Amino acid sequence: MRRFSFALIVLLCAAGTTGAQSAAPVDEHTETIKTLLARLEKVEKRLAELEARQPAAGAPAPAAEPFAGAQDKPGTQAAAVEKREPAGMTHAGMGQGAEPPPSTFPSLKLSGFADINFSATDEKNVNSGFNLGQFVLHAASPLSRKVSYFGEISFTATATGYNVDVERSIIRYDYNDHFKLSFGRYHTPVNYWNTAFHHGSWLQTTISRPEMIKFGGRLLPVHFIGLQAEGDIPSGGANLGYSFGVGNGRGSIISRGGDPGDVNNNRAWLVSLYSRPARLYGLQIGGSVYRDKITPGPGQRFNELISSAYLAWTRETPEILAEFANVHHSDVNTGRVFNTHAFYVQLAYRLPFTEKRWKPYYRFEYINRPTTEPVLGITGLLGSTAGMRYDISDYAALKAEYRNTKRGPGQPHINGLFLQTSFTF
Repeated sequence: MRRFSFALIVLLCAAGTTGAQSAAPVDEHTETIKTLLARLEKVEKRLAELEARQPAAGAPAPAAEPFAGAQDKPGTQAAAVEKREPAGMTHAGMGQGAEPPPSTFPSLKLSGFADINFSATDEKNVNSGFNLGQFVLHAASPLSRKVSYFGEISFTATATGYNVDVERSIIRYDYNDHFKLSFGRYHTPVNYWNTAFHHGSWLQTTISRPEMIKFGGRLLPVHFIGLQAEGDIPSGGANLGYSFGVGNGRGSIISRGGDPGDVNNNRAWLVSLYSRPARLYGLQIGGSVYRDKITPGPGQRFNELISSAYLAWTRETPEILAEFANVHHSDVNTGRVFNTHAFYVQLAYRLPFTEKRWKPYYRFEYINRPTTEPVLGITGLLGSTAGMRYDISDYAALKAEYRNTKRGPGQPHINGLFLQTSFTF
């Protein structure tokens, strides 16, 4: 900088000499040089101040902050879920995390979920006490840069031992963000809850799933065996996504999917669309259509059409989940039509004190089934659930719920207290 100043002064002096030879007044050039020198001095001082504020050239740069999820306080359930589930979870339940180098294929990763429960109700002929919930294992492995596998196995306690089920088994090819093709056994993308909260009750705010989509339930098909295409739809800030599947419909036991094959040689199909607006982070709205032909008994044939819509706001302050589904059955033999409606609304709020460990919640749910409906074999429901979740750590929680339910006309209200500790490992 000093050399630059000296060179400038020399040039100015030379200019002054030339001006003098041109008969310009010497005093005028002298004043000009003084003004320029004063300005130069101010610039040099300003540069010196700026250089003093900057770290030395050889000083190490500040360390980059760790991944945001690692800094979340205990009790931030949503962040903890992101840490347990692979990044970019989709309807298939598989991630889009960073691709490992080719030398690590395959690269198996195991994780698990478990819960222990206590229940006490005033329902007649129902015992109260402790019970072991589902023990669930997840296995995920990339097979190449474009191919990955995900599996889920559950162990459920029964009176005679344990039932072991393959809940999900999926191999997926990722062509790009707009098209991913997978084959296997899925959680049917027939509504939001079934694709957001899988086996492992720690994942969900509440102890229980809504009645309309409970495991082993008959209203909506929880599992689907076939192929599925999914991806993003170029849509700017609307962030649209889709899912399309073709596979076996409901099994001979209507609460189960057609794992060994389709019972009536008619494929089921489904379409799901959703939006995650960029300006409303945490909001997802969507809907789906599911079509099948079912044969619940000898000589019985029904066309089944399930339509659903949902809104989910998952910012935790608050959390809002609302879903509606209509199950339409038309008797092929008689032409009679039956519609069963179901919906729930769930509200929760992560409290700001004690490191955001406390999360109260409330859910209202309703199912209206015509008494003459011949397929589903379920009762109606009017129910309320109020509870509190306390996150012991990022990976373990305590929950307490009070439930009041009424099933069908003329049935009494049932009151119950339910406690649970759930965790992931």
